[in-house]
Amino acid sequence: MEDEYSAIRRWEDMDIDILVKIFQRMNIYELTSGVAHVCHTWRMAACDPLLWKTLDLSLLKSNFIKIPLEPYVYVDGRSDKTFTRVLKIALNLSRESILTMIFHFNMYVSDDQLTYTAKRSFDDLHCRCPRLKRLVMPAWNRIKKTGICQAVKMWGDLESLTMPSISNPPYLMEEVSRSCKNFAQLKVMGPCDIYFASTLAAFLPNLKVLSLRCSVLFKEALIIILECIPGLEVLNISHCLLMEDPPQPAPRRVLKALDKSILERASRLKKFVTCMSESCTMCQRTRNDEGLIRWYKYEEDLWRDDEVSSLAI
Repeated sequence: MEDEYSAIRRWEDMDIDILVKIFQRMNIYELTSGVAHVCHTWRMAACDPLLWKTLDLSLLKSNFIKIPLEPYVYVDGRSDKTFTRVLKIALNLSRESILTMIFHFNMYVSDDQLTYTAKRSFDDLHCRCPRLKRLVMPAWNRIKKTGICQAVKMWGDLESLTMPSISNPPYLMEEVSRSCKNFAQLKVMGPCDIYFASTLAAFLPNLKVLSLRCSVLFKEALIIILECIPGLEVLNISHCLLMEDPPQPAPRRVLKALDKSILERASRLKKFVTCMSESCTMCQRTRNDEGLIRWYKYEEDLWRDDEVSSLAI
């Protein structure tokens, strides 16, 4: 009986490397559902840095309804609680290993939740993700200026940001310029007008990679980007609705092709990615959605795509 009993393997006797390989196949729900509480060995495996290089929270989406007043969305309380629980467990298990953090484009993160990803409290100097290099941001509605700026200050190693368009970009771009010295890649999932382009030129002149795909892009803004961001090497304007805004009373018009002046300015780039084809499905979708593409109408993971591989998810 003693020999038989001694042959029985216990949970804590499992090889940690094997456990890590198993856990690597789990999604964020499964990893935060309690595997770390089985035993000491399982917790050690659940905290392995290999599992937390990328914190992909894109499985989580807010249950929300549109409302007429700011922040223009109402998020269901249970949805918020679920997200907060998963976020806290994941950040505790990661032990500062996260290099990439991804939110779903329909995740309406609150100011407190975003701040929590960076530090424990408003005046805490300890960063939860001190090695963060890439951030894929959610919708902006519930995030305040102080919240995002406090977070960016803690992410000094940030190199890449995917974000929606915002009405007042200078405060964010200035903070990125000040705090993130290695920042090089930006993807904007929203309209790019002269104001936005001028902000990029003013605060991120050394930006190397920029993607504006599937959105409204004004010709005047494109010229600013090509002329006033000398560090730019790669620009993606695929499937954009390219608009020209001539002096009044002439109306705005949609351009069907890039003219010679744009192509000449873009010739200095290492890579200039464009698509304005009548037969292209994505170009058709951008036109049909009037330059503000409604991702929820299309394939579930379509919003993850990008012609620039370093910005695809």
